[in-house]
Amino acid sequence: MSATRRDLTRRLWLLLVLGATTTVVLFSAYRGVHDDSVPLVSSSTPGILAVDTAKNALQRAHEAVDGSGPQGDATGEFHTQISVAHQSIALAASENVTGPSDRHTLQTVTGLITVYSAWVERAGKEPNTSLRDAYLHYALQGRNDILDRLDELRNEQLNVARKQAAFPWPLWLGWSAVLVLCLALCVALMEAQRFARRRFRSAVHPSLLAATVLCVTGVAALGWFTLRAHTAMADSLAALSETRAADDIPEVGADVEGYMANAGFWASLSDWVLIGGVLLMALTVVGLWPRLSEYRFKVPR
Repeated sequence: MSATRRDLTRRLWLLLVLGATTTVVLFSAYRGVHDDSVPLVSSSTPGILAVDTAKNALQRAHEAVDGSGPQGDATGEFHTQISVAHQSIALAASENVTGPSDRHTLQTVTGLITVYSAWVERAGKEPNTSLRDAYLHYALQGRNDILDRLDELRNEQLNVARKQAAFPWPLWLGWSAVLVLCLALCVALMEAQRFARRRFRSAVHPSLLAATVLCVTGVAALGWFTLRAHTAMADSLAALSETRAADDIPEVGADVEGYMANAGFWASLSDWVLIGGVLLMALTVVGLWPRLSEYRFKVPR
């Protein structure tokens, strides 16, 4: 094997190894951030807001009872708010943010709301003021128990959302490795171009130049999308962390949807990381393989 063929072979293998390694590490680092962005906006956010809605509905329901006087709630506001609470709990259960514990807590809460409603209805039918007050006292204790369970569930849901929005040290390590590998790959590509230009008197090697541009622009674009996604997730978490009144809940949901409007697009680009890596390695082969073929049958002089 001639010295030129040997040098080209070493450079080709180095570029292929760097290209494959960079692709795999970039794919893992990118997925590590964006795989959680869609669940945050599609599952965690509706689940947390549904719990908030249920809490506010229960509070409004009891306010309707407290302000109804001895004859009970004649407007039906109590039953309306209880219906809203049931619907919100069903929505929270469908999102299944925290897994089996989520469903178990919500099943318990559903049963407690039924008991709470029964106490309130008995109080409304009771002509004796003392008994009515006793029934309402039991109802209030039941409502407080329900709210405590919902608060605990909301904290668990928020912990899930925090993990989804977090950027822990493995991701920092992964993206640091991406930058180092990208730099090494670009240096290797430019050195291969310089070697080929010096050895073969060719001013430009389009395939190697295209591979370099693809590496730089691809990593830069994906890094920018990751930064935007992480910022959007942090803003969403900040909005969800605050306990809000019922009238403000739709606004919070709209804000999170606005922050995460491009989450699906960002996440879908992970498949293109692999495609881009294969394309980069193909451009490398296209750039160097014809030169290797020229030296296939040559021997050192």
